[in-house]
Amino acid sequence: MENVSVVTLFTLSGLNYTLEIRITLFVLTLLWYLMVLIGNFALIIAVVMDKSLHEPMYIFLCNLCINALYGTVGFYPKFLWDLLSSHVITHAGCLLQGFVIHSSLCGDFSILALMAYDRYVAICRPLVYHSVMTKERICIFVFVSWLIPFYGMFMNTSSLLASQLCGSQINRIYCINWMIAKLTCSKTTVNGILVFITIIIYILHGLFIMWSYIYIIKTCINSVEKRGKFMQTCVPHLTSLLTFLATMMVDVLLVQFGSKDTPQTIQNFVTIEYLLIPPILNPLIYGFKLTKIRNRILGFVKSTHKS
Repeated sequence: MENVSVVTLFTLSGLNYTLEIRITLFVLTLLWYLMVLIGNFALIIAVVMDKSLHEPMYIFLCNLCINALYGTVGFYPKFLWDLLSSHVITHAGCLLQGFVIHSSLCGDFSILALMAYDRYVAICRPLVYHSVMTKERICIFVFVSWLIPFYGMFMNTSSLLASQLCGSQINRIYCINWMIAKLTCSKTTVNGILVFITIIIYILHGLFIMWSYIYIIKTCINSVEKRGKFMQTCVPHLTSLLTFLATMMVDVLLVQFGSKDTPQTIQNFVTIEYLLIPPILNPLIYGFKLTKIRNRILGFVKSTHKS
Protein backbone atom coordinates (compact mmCIF):
# COMPACT_ATOMS: atom_id res chain seq x y z
CA MET A 1 0.00 0.00 0.00
CA GLU A 2 1.37 3.37 -1.04
CA ASN A 3 1.27 6.40 1.23
CA VAL A 4 2.02 10.08 0.97
CA SER A 5 5.73 9.53 1.61
CA VAL A 6 5.94 7.25 -1.46
CA VAL A 7 3.53 8.87 -3.93
CA THR A 8 5.47 11.85 -5.21
CA LEU A 9 4.29 11.67 -8.82
CA PHE A 10 0.84 11.35 -10.34
CA THR A 11 0.15 9.94 -13.80
CA LEU A 12 -2.49 11.75 -15.85
CA SER A 13 -4.64 9.73 -18.24
CA GLY A 14 -6.53 10.51 -21.43
CA LEU A 15 -3.71 11.43 -23.79
CA ASN A 16 -3.00 8.03 -25.28
CA TYR A 17 -2.95 9.30 -28.86
CA THR A 18 -0.48 8.83 -31.69
CA LEU A 19 2.31 11.38 -32.06
CA GLU A 20 0.64 12.91 -35.14
CA ILE A 21 -2.64 13.49 -33.28
CA ARG A 22 -0.83 14.92 -30.25
CA ILE A 23 1.10 17.37 -32.48
CA THR A 24 -2.17 18.43 -34.14
CA LEU A 25 -3.77 18.91 -30.71
CA PHE A 26 -0.74 20.89 -29.59
CA VAL A 27 -1.02 23.33 -32.51
CA LEU A 28 -4.81 23.75 -32.14
CA THR A 29 -4.56 24.18 -28.35
CA LEU A 30 -1.74 26.70 -28.67
CA LEU A 31 -3.77 28.76 -31.18
CA TRP A 32 -6.81 28.62 -28.92
CA TYR A 33 -4.79 29.68 -25.89
CA LEU A 34 -3.31 32.58 -27.84
CA MET A 35 -6.84 33.72 -28.75
CA VAL A 36 -7.84 33.48 -25.07
CA LEU A 37 -4.83 35.60 -24.11
CA ILE A 38 -5.40 38.20 -26.84
CA GLY A 39 -9.15 38.48 -26.23
CA ASN A 40 -8.91 38.89 -22.46
CA PHE A 41 -5.86 41.15 -22.51
CA ALA A 42 -7.53 43.36 -25.14
CA LEU A 43 -10.58 43.83 -22.95
CA ILE A 44 -8.51 44.42 -19.79
CA ILE A 45 -6.32 47.00 -21.55
CA ALA A 46 -9.40 48.73 -23.01
CA VAL A 47 -10.93 49.10 -19.54
CA VAL A 48 -7.69 50.19 -17.85
CA MET A 49 -6.68 52.73 -20.52
CA ASP A 50 -10.07 54.39 -21.04
CA LYS A 51 -11.20 56.48 -18.05
CA SER A 52 -14.79 56.50 -19.33
CA LEU A 53 -14.81 52.73 -18.69
CA HIS A 54 -13.86 53.13 -15.03
CA GLU A 55 -17.41 52.24 -14.00
CA PRO A 56 -18.54 49.33 -11.78
CA MET A 57 -19.83 47.13 -14.61
CA TYR A 58 -16.59 47.41 -16.59
CA ILE A 59 -14.40 47.02 -13.51
CA PHE A 60 -16.19 43.78 -12.64
CA LEU A 61 -15.87 42.64 -16.25
CA CYS A 62 -12.14 43.40 -16.15
CA ASN A 63 -11.85 41.18 -13.07
CA LEU A 64 -13.75 38.41 -14.87
CA CYS A 65 -11.14 38.52 -17.65
CA ILE A 66 -8.24 38.60 -15.17
CA ASN A 67 -9.72 35.55 -13.48
CA ALA A 68 -9.99 33.80 -16.86
CA LEU A 69 -6.29 34.40 -17.49
CA TYR A 70 -5.47 33.14 -14.00
CA GLY A 71 -7.51 29.95 -14.45
CA THR A 72 -6.26 29.12 -17.94
CA VAL A 73 -2.62 29.54 -16.95
CA GLY A 74 -3.22 26.68 -14.51
CA PHE A 75 -4.23 24.38 -17.36
CA TYR A 76 -2.91 25.27 -20.83
CA PRO A 77 0.89 25.42 -20.28
CA LYS A 78 0.91 22.03 -18.50
CA PHE A 79 -1.48 20.50 -21.04
CA LEU A 80 0.67 21.72 -23.94
CA TRP A 81 3.74 20.27 -22.26
CA ASP A 82 1.99 16.93 -21.68
CA LEU A 83 1.03 16.66 -25.35
CA LEU A 84 4.72 16.49 -26.27
CA SER A 85 6.13 14.66 -23.24
CA SER A 86 5.25 12.25 -20.43
CA HIS A 87 1.91 12.74 -18.68
CA VAL A 88 3.14 13.01 -15.09
CA ILE A 89 2.90 15.72 -12.45
CA THR A 90 4.41 16.05 -8.99
CA HIS A 91 2.26 15.79 -5.88
CA ALA A 92 2.82 19.47 -5.11
CA GLY A 93 2.20 20.43 -8.73
CA CYS A 94 -1.04 18.47 -8.79
CA LEU A 95 -2.32 20.20 -5.65
CA LEU A 96 -1.30 23.59 -7.08
CA GLN A 97 -3.06 22.93 -10.39
CA GLY A 98 -6.18 21.79 -8.58
CA PHE A 99 -6.10 24.91 -6.41
CA VAL A 100 -5.71 27.27 -9.38
CA ILE A 101 -8.45 25.68 -11.49
CA HIS A 102 -10.92 25.32 -8.61
CA SER A 103 -10.36 28.82 -7.26
CA SER A 104 -10.71 30.25 -10.76
CA LEU A 105 -14.03 28.48 -11.33
CA CYS A 106 -15.36 29.63 -7.96
CA GLY A 107 -14.01 33.11 -8.70
CA ASP A 108 -15.97 33.18 -11.95
CA PHE A 109 -19.20 32.49 -10.09
CA SER A 110 -18.42 35.08 -7.39
CA ILE A 111 -17.72 37.79 -9.98
CA LEU A 112 -20.83 36.85 -11.99
CA ALA A 113 -22.89 37.16 -8.79
CA LEU A 114 -21.34 40.58 -8.20
CA MET A 115 -22.19 41.62 -11.75
CA ALA A 116 -25.79 40.48 -11.22
CA TYR A 117 -26.03 42.70 -8.14
CA ASP A 118 -24.59 45.63 -10.10
CA ARG A 119 -27.27 45.18 -12.80
CA TYR A 120 -29.98 44.90 -10.12
CA VAL A 121 -28.99 48.22 -8.54
CA ALA A 122 -28.55 49.93 -11.93
CA ILE A 123 -31.97 48.87 -13.27
CA CYS A 124 -34.14 48.50 -10.17
CA ARG A 125 -32.67 51.31 -8.03
CA PRO A 126 -31.12 53.76 -10.51
CA LEU A 127 -31.56 56.81 -8.26
CA VAL A 128 -29.26 55.38 -5.59
CA TYR A 129 -26.85 53.58 -7.94
CA HIS A 130 -23.92 55.96 -7.49
CA SER A 131 -24.42 56.20 -3.74
CA VAL A 132 -24.46 52.40 -3.47
CA MET A 133 -21.67 51.69 -5.97
CA THR A 134 -19.03 53.98 -4.50
CA LYS A 135 -15.32 53.44 -5.20
CA GLU A 136 -14.80 52.15 -1.66
CA ARG A 137 -17.61 49.62 -1.94
CA ILE A 138 -16.47 48.50 -5.38
CA CYS A 139 -13.00 47.80 -3.94
CA ILE A 140 -14.55 45.84 -1.07
CA PHE A 141 -16.84 43.88 -3.42
CA VAL A 142 -13.96 42.97 -5.73
CA PHE A 143 -11.72 42.01 -2.80
CA VAL A 144 -14.40 39.73 -1.32
CA SER A 145 -15.14 38.16 -4.73
CA TRP A 146 -11.48 37.07 -4.88
CA LEU A 147 -11.10 36.29 -1.17
CA ILE A 148 -13.97 33.79 -0.91
CA PRO A 149 -12.74 31.39 -3.64
CA PHE A 150 -9.07 31.78 -2.70
CA TYR A 151 -9.62 31.14 0.98
CA GLY A 152 -12.13 28.34 0.37
CA MET A 153 -9.87 26.50 -2.06
CA PHE A 154 -6.79 27.12 0.09
CA MET A 155 -8.52 25.39 3.02
CA ASN A 156 -9.80 22.62 0.75
CA THR A 157 -6.38 21.96 -0.77
CA SER A 158 -4.63 22.21 2.61
CA SER A 159 -6.88 19.48 3.98
CA LEU A 160 -5.39 17.07 1.41
CA LEU A 161 -1.73 17.84 2.11
CA ALA A 162 -1.20 15.29 4.88
CA SER A 163 -3.56 12.63 3.49
CA GLN A 164 -2.12 9.18 2.88
CA LEU A 165 -2.48 8.13 -0.74
CA CYS A 166 -3.15 4.63 -2.03
CA GLY A 167 -2.79 5.35 -5.72
CA SER A 168 -1.12 7.63 -8.24
CA GLN A 169 -3.39 7.45 -11.31
CA ILE A 170 -5.45 10.59 -12.02
CA ASN A 171 -8.24 9.71 -14.45
CA ARG A 172 -8.18 13.13 -16.09
CA ILE A 173 -5.89 15.18 -18.29
CA TYR A 174 -5.37 17.62 -15.39
CA CYS A 175 -5.58 17.54 -11.59
CA ILE A 176 -8.64 18.35 -9.53
CA ASN A 177 -9.00 18.03 -5.76
CA TRP A 178 -11.86 15.55 -6.03
CA MET A 179 -9.63 13.09 -7.91
CA ILE A 180 -6.85 13.47 -5.34
CA ALA A 181 -9.37 12.89 -2.52
CA LYS A 182 -10.45 9.66 -4.24
CA LEU A 183 -6.87 8.37 -4.01
CA THR A 184 -6.64 8.81 -0.23
CA CYS A 185 -6.47 5.62 1.80
CA SER A 186 -9.29 6.71 4.13
CA LYS A 187 -12.14 9.18 3.98
CA THR A 188 -10.99 12.74 4.58
CA THR A 189 -13.70 14.06 6.90
CA VAL A 190 -12.30 17.58 7.07
CA ASN A 191 -12.11 17.80 3.29
CA GLY A 192 -15.68 16.52 3.00
CA ILE A 193 -16.92 19.19 5.41
CA LEU A 194 -15.05 21.93 3.55
CA VAL A 195 -16.44 20.77 0.20
CA PHE A 196 -19.96 20.79 1.69
CA ILE A 197 -19.48 24.35 3.01
CA THR A 198 -18.16 25.48 -0.40
CA ILE A 199 -21.18 23.96 -2.15
CA ILE A 200 -23.55 25.75 0.23
CA ILE A 201 -21.77 29.07 -0.32
CA TYR A 202 -22.12 28.79 -4.09
CA ILE A 203 -25.71 27.59 -3.92
CA LEU A 204 -26.36 30.84 -2.04
CA HIS A 205 -24.53 32.66 -4.86
CA GLY A 206 -26.91 31.03 -7.33
CA LEU A 207 -30.00 31.94 -5.29
CA PHE A 208 -28.75 35.52 -5.03
CA ILE A 209 -28.36 35.73 -8.82
CA MET A 210 -31.88 34.31 -9.29
CA TRP A 211 -33.28 36.85 -6.81
CA SER A 212 -31.52 39.69 -8.64
CA TYR A 213 -32.92 38.68 -12.02
CA ILE A 214 -36.43 38.14 -10.73
CA TYR A 215 -36.48 41.78 -9.63
CA ILE A 216 -34.73 42.96 -12.81
CA ILE A 217 -37.27 41.20 -15.06
CA LYS A 218 -40.21 42.46 -13.00
CA THR A 219 -38.87 46.01 -13.30
CA CYS A 220 -38.21 45.76 -17.04
CA ILE A 221 -41.63 44.35 -18.01
CA ASN A 222 -43.38 47.73 -17.85
CA SER A 223 -40.55 49.96 -19.07
CA VAL A 224 -39.32 50.17 -22.67
CA GLU A 225 -36.24 52.14 -21.58
CA LYS A 226 -35.27 49.56 -18.97
CA ARG A 227 -35.89 46.72 -21.40
CA GLY A 228 -33.32 48.38 -23.69
CA LYS A 229 -30.83 48.57 -20.82
CA PHE A 230 -31.57 44.92 -20.02
CA MET A 231 -30.84 43.84 -23.61
CA GLN A 232 -27.66 45.91 -23.71
CA THR A 233 -26.07 44.94 -20.40
CA CYS A 234 -27.92 41.96 -18.89
CA VAL A 235 -28.03 39.71 -21.98
CA PRO A 236 -24.19 39.47 -22.17
CA HIS A 237 -24.09 38.71 -18.44
CA LEU A 238 -26.82 36.06 -18.71
CA THR A 239 -25.04 34.50 -21.69
CA SER A 240 -21.78 34.31 -19.71
CA LEU A 241 -23.60 32.93 -16.67
CA LEU A 242 -25.57 30.27 -18.57
CA THR A 243 -22.49 29.22 -20.56
CA PHE A 244 -20.50 28.84 -17.35
CA LEU A 245 -23.27 26.86 -15.62
CA ALA A 246 -23.88 24.63 -18.66
CA THR A 247 -20.20 23.69 -19.04
CA MET A 248 -19.90 23.03 -15.31
CA MET A 249 -23.10 20.95 -15.21
CA VAL A 250 -22.02 18.75 -18.13
CA ASP A 251 -18.74 18.01 -16.35
CA VAL A 252 -20.50 17.22 -13.05
CA LEU A 253 -22.94 14.89 -14.84
CA LEU A 254 -20.03 13.09 -16.53
CA VAL A 255 -18.25 12.63 -13.19
CA GLN A 256 -21.38 11.34 -11.44
CA PHE A 257 -23.11 9.36 -14.16
CA GLY A 258 -20.60 8.94 -16.98
CA SER A 259 -20.06 5.46 -18.40
CA LYS A 260 -16.66 3.84 -18.73
CA ASP A 261 -17.65 3.11 -22.33
CA THR A 262 -17.76 6.83 -23.16
CA PRO A 263 -15.03 7.51 -25.76
CA GLN A 264 -11.93 9.08 -24.22
CA THR A 265 -12.00 12.00 -26.66
CA ILE A 266 -15.53 12.96 -25.54
CA GLN A 267 -14.54 12.63 -21.88
CA ASN A 268 -11.54 14.88 -22.45
CA PHE A 269 -13.59 17.54 -24.22
CA VAL A 270 -16.31 17.57 -21.55
CA THR A 271 -13.78 17.89 -18.73
CA ILE A 272 -12.13 20.96 -20.30
CA GLU A 273 -15.23 22.70 -21.67
CA TYR A 274 -15.22 25.33 -18.94
CA LEU A 275 -11.54 26.01 -19.66
CA LEU A 276 -12.20 26.26 -23.39
CA ILE A 277 -15.49 28.09 -23.94
CA PRO A 278 -16.06 30.78 -21.24
CA PRO A 279 -12.51 32.25 -21.41
CA ILE A 280 -12.86 32.96 -25.14
CA LEU A 281 -16.61 33.61 -25.22
CA ASN A 282 -16.74 36.29 -22.50
CA PRO A 283 -14.45 38.85 -24.18
CA LEU A 284 -16.19 38.21 -27.52
CA ILE A 285 -19.68 38.68 -26.06
CA TYR A 286 -18.84 41.83 -24.13
CA GLY A 287 -16.57 43.18 -26.84
CA PHE A 288 -19.31 43.00 -29.48
CA LYS A 289 -22.31 43.81 -27.29
CA LEU A 290 -21.06 46.68 -25.11
CA THR A 291 -20.67 49.72 -27.36
CA LYS A 292 -18.07 51.53 -25.24
CA ILE A 293 -15.72 48.56 -25.16
CA ARG A 294 -16.23 47.79 -28.86
CA ASN A 295 -15.49 51.39 -29.85
CA ARG A 296 -12.43 51.54 -27.57
CA ILE A 297 -10.93 48.34 -29.02
CA LEU A 298 -11.69 49.37 -32.62
CA GLY A 299 -10.16 52.79 -31.97
CA PHE A 300 -7.02 51.19 -30.59
CA VAL A 301 -6.77 48.84 -33.60
CA LYS A 302 -7.20 51.74 -36.07
CA SER A 303 -4.61 53.91 -34.32
CA THR A 304 -2.14 51.01 -34.32
CA HIS A 305 -2.78 50.36 -38.01
CA LYS A 306 -2.22 54.03 -38.93
CA SER A 307 1.04 54.19 -37.02
